[in-house]
Amino acid sequence: MNADPKESSTRASPRSLRELFWFFSLLALQGFGGVMAIAQRELVERRGWLTREQFLAEWSVAHVLPGPNIVNLGVMLGERYFGVRGALAAVAGLLTLPLVIVLLLAWAFGALGAQPAVAAALKGVAVAVAALIAATACKLLPALSQHPAGLPFCAVAAAATLLAVVHWRLPLPSVLLGVGGVAVGWTWVKLRQG
Repeated sequence: MNADPKESSTRASPRSLRELFWFFSLLALQGFGGVMAIAQRELVERRGWLTREQFLAEWSVAHVLPGPNIVNLGVMLGERYFGVRGALAAVAGLLTLPLVIVLLLAWAFGALGAQPAVAAALKGVAVAVAALIAATACKLLPALSQHPAGLPFCAVAAAATLLAVVHWRLPLPSVLLGVGGVAVGWTWVKLRQG
């Protein structure tokens, strides 16, 4: 999803492959349990590489593609700024340091995983991650007011998704095809009308 060329030229962007690599390395090191909240803050608020609307559009595409969301986003942004080399630099940044850390943690968990303090710490981290995701969703709500389908439709689609996943425990592919298919269809209709 390439941005408008006029808007891209006036926005900040990574200056080199090295900067892109280290940005995604640091992003990956901050993302315990998911990086959406951190990616939004870093890409939109701190670096200004994307607007909120661009982030929401890119994240939506990254979310429905196979594979980890942040890797998909890294590929899209790296390719946007530096072509294939940028996509590879972003993916390398996302995977290199976390791979080393995960291997070390796997070794440590094998040795200490049965300790009650370790289990309690992991439960505490899960609460913090849930709060970060909720906070990011609240920050992205204003961008939905400009969605072609309208804010009421977006709210109904979000509520339907939440009910389907949390209450009815439907499998994610079914929810994506069902609610996502309706949302795509309705957005297409609204775009054709406008």
